[in-house]
Amino acid sequence: MPAPALRVHRSKIIYGTASDVTNHDPAHLLNLARRTAREAGDLAAELRAGGIDVASTKSNRLDIVTQADTAVETLIRTRLRSARPDDGFLGEEGDPSEGTSGITWVVDPIDGTVNYLYGSPYYAVSIAATVREPDGGRRALAGCVLAPELGVEYTATADGPAVRNGQELRLGDPAPLADALVATGFPYDLGRRERVVRVMARLAPLIRDFRLNGAASLELCGVAEGRLDAFLLWDLPVWDYAAAALVATRAGARVRGGTDSPRTPLLLAAQPALAASITPHLT
Repeated sequence: MPAPALRVHRSKIIYGTASDVTNHDPAHLLNLARRTAREAGDLAAELRAGGIDVASTKSNRLDIVTQADTAVETLIRTRLRSARPDDGFLGEEGDPSEGTSGITWVVDPIDGTVNYLYGSPYYAVSIAATVREPDGGRRALAGCVLAPELGVEYTATADGPAVRNGQELRLGDPAPLADALVATGFPYDLGRRERVVRVMARLAPLIRDFRLNGAASLELCGVAEGRLDAFLLWDLPVWDYAAAALVATRAGARVRGGTDSPRTPLLLAAQPALAASITPHLT
């Protein structure tokens, strides 16, 4: 039985098995995503080398945008539109477009913007191609997460394996809860941070340790490659996880959660048995 694939239901990402798509080849879409992500990653690294500043804030003073976020998203949108002018586009920084082909590209130009601003290499370009299904939902056909300064590329298609730098990823036996290394983070909404602290306090005596690394796409891919045992985060925008959740599911992780215009209340990714052990402690 194939591993679960990522599906997007209207504004909600759900997980199911891949179905036949007659007019959009996942391999073709992945190749385009990879080419575009590499060019975008080169631009992000070049812009940072030249010095960057905060250009604006969004929801509050913590939710920042740099000039590089905007420039990199513009490059990605331009390249995808040139290659596939009828496709839709949903990015973190610009206005969404529906398109007419049925494909919508879900893009985070720089996931981990604060890391990027502070000189950490732990940031990524994230690009996913999604298609509408007969039930009105959407399913991710292909995804690429590229960390340009770490030299790491994660990819997956809905009908193929998860891959890191050419090597197939597949989860093995789960860690017991007591040995689990769990990544999380804080939402930008300051009023919601207390809930995260409460859950961390509840889980801390039960697990090995927490990591707060600041780039959700790379955390999800960390679960896929076994660098992390689990990842959980509240209020996560869809562009942060659309590509990486596909990588994680194709590696055999259970990814629970979706998005509600466009944020998800809770996203949890882990090997299925570990996810079941963690879930009772998240309420």
